[in-house]
Amino acid sequence: MQNKIYVGNLSYSLDEAALRASFSEFGEITDIAFPKDRVTGRPRGFAFITFAEPNGAEAALKLDGQEIAGRKVVVKFALERKSGGDRGDRGDRGDRGDRGDRGDRSGGGGRRSDSRW
Repeated sequence: MQNKIYVGNLSYSLDEAALRASFSEFGEITDIAFPKDRVTGRPRGFAFITFAEPNGAEAALKLDGQEIAGRKVVVKFALERKSGGDRGDRGDRGDRGDRGDRGDRSGGGGRRSDSRW
């Protein structure tokens, strides 16, 4: 059993201390990842909470659908990232480095001057 949960649909006014207070009743929290928008600095509306014991994470799941700071939150076990850095949403295109045999691409990208149309 894992000890990390995902918490989504968080209020943008919620801070890390309030989030910790809401979940600390379920067990000792060892880490909170509370991502913020790079431009505005505001919270992005979700967090990952790691508990010292898996029992704490499992107990915290009962907050799923409950209201915290005026919003009904989503609480579920966090999915582990796949290793290798590949986001997994690129199909068989890989890292887009291989463009296949498309011939020479030099010379701009506008309309051809020798158009047959």
